[in-house]
Amino acid sequence: MAAAPVFAQEATGSSAQPEPTQSQAASGQDAVTLDRVEVSGYRRSIQFSTDAKRDSVTFTDTVYAEDIGKFPDMNIGESLSRIPGVQLSRDVNGEGTNIAIRGLGSSFTKTTLNGASIATASIGLDAQNQNREVDLNLFPTEFFTQLTVSKTPTASMLEGGVSGVVDMRSARPFDRPGTHLTYALQGGYNSTSDKISPNGTLIGSWTNESGTFGILGGVTSTRGKLGLEGFESVGWTNPGLTYTQCGLTPPAGTPATNQPAACNVGGGGNWRIPDTVPASGAAAGLTPGEVIDANWLLAHNPGLDINQISEALIPRLGRNVYMDGERNRDSGVLSMEWRPSDDLHFYLDTLYSEAHRTNNRIDMNLIGRNGSMVPVDMQVDANNVVTSATFANAQYFLEARPYREDVKFWSVNPGAEILFGDAQDVKLTVQANASRSWMFRESPTILVNSPITTVQYENTGGDQPTISSGLDLNDPNLGWSWTGGRVNINNEKRVTETQGARADLQFGDDKRNVKVGFAYDEAERRIQGFDNSVAWEQVVCRGAGTTCTGGPGSAIPQADLASYLRPGPYGFITVDFDRFMRDTNYYALRDSAPESNSANTGASTGGIEEKNWGFYVEANAEAEVWNRTLRFNAGMRYVTTDQTISGPVTLSGVRSYQSLDSDYKELLPSFNLAWDVADNVVLRMSGSRTMTRPNPSAMIPATNFSDPSAQTASQGNPNLAPYLATNFDLGGEWYTGGEGYVGLTLFNKRINGFTVNGVRRIPFNELGVPYDSLLPTQQAALQQRGGPDAATVDVQTQVNADGVLNIRGVEAIWVQPLDVVLDGLGFTANYTHVNQDSEGDGVPAVAEGVAPNLWNGTVYWEKGPVSARVSYTWNDDMIISGANQNGIPYARLNADARGQMDLSASYTLENLPSKPQITLNVTNITDEPLRTTFAWPNATYSLYYPGRTIMLGIRGTF
Repeated sequence: MAAAPVFAQEATGSSAQPEPTQSQAASGQDAVTLDRVEVSGYRRSIQFSTDAKRDSVTFTDTVYAEDIGKFPDMNIGESLSRIPGVQLSRDVNGEGTNIAIRGLGSSFTKTTLNGASIATASIGLDAQNQNREVDLNLFPTEFFTQLTVSKTPTASMLEGGVSGVVDMRSARPFDRPGTHLTYALQGGYNSTSDKISPNGTLIGSWTNESGTFGILGGVTSTRGKLGLEGFESVGWTNPGLTYTQCGLTPPAGTPATNQPAACNVGGGGNWRIPDTVPASGAAAGLTPGEVIDANWLLAHNPGLDINQISEALIPRLGRNVYMDGERNRDSGVLSMEWRPSDDLHFYLDTLYSEAHRTNNRIDMNLIGRNGSMVPVDMQVDANNVVTSATFANAQYFLEARPYREDVKFWSVNPGAEILFGDAQDVKLTVQANASRSWMFRESPTILVNSPITTVQYENTGGDQPTISSGLDLNDPNLGWSWTGGRVNINNEKRVTETQGARADLQFGDDKRNVKVGFAYDEAERRIQGFDNSVAWEQVVCRGAGTTCTGGPGSAIPQADLASYLRPGPYGFITVDFDRFMRDTNYYALRDSAPESNSANTGASTGGIEEKNWGFYVEANAEAEVWNRTLRFNAGMRYVTTDQTISGPVTLSGVRSYQSLDSDYKELLPSFNLAWDVADNVVLRMSGSRTMTRPNPSAMIPATNFSDPSAQTASQGNPNLAPYLATNFDLGGEWYTGGEGYVGLTLFNKRINGFTVNGVRRIPFNELGVPYDSLLPTQQAALQQRGGPDAATVDVQTQVNADGVLNIRGVEAIWVQPLDVVLDGLGFTANYTHVNQDSEGDGVPAVAEGVAPNLWNGTVYWEKGPVSARVSYTWNDDMIISGANQNGIPYARLNADARGQMDLSASYTLENLPSKPQITLNVTNITDEPLRTTFAWPNATYSLYYPGRTIMLGIRGTF
């Protein structure tokens, strides 16, 4: 096929396609002509990507929009996931949020907007995002013309991404000179929510006739409807057997009802089997009052031994879950360019996005955690996962949580390029940036309990356990009770801010030059949790009492509880939220909630501020080696980081904020070589040292110094060193013609800096705790050991491990037009394999959250006004957490392998004004779920059905 005359390189005789400029990548210029084949639409965007890759000296992949407002995917994350080595993290509703590159989690990816650092404050439906992740679903694809993933660095590139750097380039007026107006309207239907989600976009641009000034502005609005069904476990647990229940004699003076480690050797133990059969056991044919000892358990669970009963795994809170709400987003973009002469170029890029999200989340929980179920006829498999059982004395609770969340983001990026000298061979590039994002989420919780019942439990096949009882859980008048219930007010506020400036001076042209420059970046993230649960519970169900029973004085007494409940959409009850909140003074208590030490997402209250300076020198050149062009880039970046970590601490009963400082400096060398060894073959090699700063969540101070002898403390570690990687890449591509090429890359990373639990022994004065705040006994203990300057304290904290994590992998890609088979036909396919191993003690065996194998492919066909493509993305099974989940040492969380098929098609009405294009997009065609497991494949941790989404729209340009 490489010799076929339809390919441009045979037709033109050129040894390389020219690199597409940013204006070409998004412009409405004439279609690229490859002899007899006219390339337009999606195929033209592939052509630009191929040309950019060929002309790059680094290992880089780029996704282009063929025109302003027309990105090739509905989600930025989806476009990036089609790049080799890039894995997309999805929220529980299937929406792409963050990306991971080459075997490392999303915190190791540096994300920039128009070359400048950004941070987002959003969370997601089921994520914490308290580190360095950037949520991509805040950014409308319509505003962007180019996404670039740089897997190997240059010295002039912002540091911060051990795995790679993703840059999102927004549209500018001179991307398409002239006056233009683009519109798009679309409606999407999701099979789970069973609702229509409309969205619309309008983008206008204008440049004057002299080509010196231009302005572009656009708005987009989405009214998304959330609908999600699934199953959750909140982990798995096993019984905490007593001396009596496991058949051991307790030591003298020790109650036989204690739960010793000898009876629970596998850890866990959150499920407490009662000491005697409760009265409710009669419903299951049991005799109330019988002592539940080892013999009783063996007799009523034939075929099992005591160890199997002790290690029997059930969901901690096995629950069906339903989510319903809105995912609305409004965004705007404004860009101005001024080019008063060929030597001067000034620009200003701004972007604003805000999201309003609601989620009426309800789930029905079988109480395993801290529950008191009695197992009968229980069976387990070889891994001690319970496959079937009758549970007497069982109980459910409803957990209703109506989330409300608002997120905002804005950024501004002014910059300029100035040419000097008679030959215009000196170029000064300057840029400044600022961004801010903030989020507020309120997530109250209402929990009521069912009557005691008997449950039939089956886990013998399928994607989740089956849990059934004789109760009608969708009946508000079933007998739901406040006793043992609760209500919570949990709010969370987040703010992220970035600002900075960059400048470099280039001597020489764009191919042969020396650059010197600097960069300053400042980033800040603050998280605050707020909790007013006690006050609200006093109003709702405590009344004049001290516990939640719905007694006298309660705003919702037990007798009225049923009137606030409603049949739900998923087979169990929900709450009349509006009436409930109105009648319990919720809104005033929400607004006056005091700050707490953590949020219900698990994020700690606290903040981090970083000030980073970078100075670099970089050289770019070309040389002839054996009559073939060798292009190379080499340089050195020197970076300094000053960090201030702050968070609340409580000492001697007094809560106050504590700030801790740290700093470090690093040298980051890099080189990149690209050798055109043949007319259509490029070989590449790269070596570098890269850095990612430590996770803020491990650095927030949470000092606990309650030890009366003042010898031990626990604390966040602001002195965590950064993750540092030594990288080597080797690869190349064979360009088969047009947009076609075959590529192979081998990569290797040796990473230092992974954190583990450790102990630091430091002088008391370095602890950051005021001596005056200590109890008298603690002060005396310090004086006894030489005083606060000499006495040392053992601080339990996260520390950098001494070992090394090795990540080795291979990426393969094949992009090929097939016009010789069918005019307009083609495909793209790529595969990535990642292998990880560790050296030294305490280093995790794997970096969590990345599949060892992933691949994706797209078959496309474009002919005249018709365009269609089908894409499939596959992620292999992967580990997504550390060990020791729920106190069980061997337990990790895993994600099932998953594939997703998507369709995109369009038909252009070429003879009508604006050449309107009818578009059809279908995501998750085969309706694939998202499933995770706890240690074993049949221990479902979570299972979500995001559904299939069909989007029909129209788009055109005047």
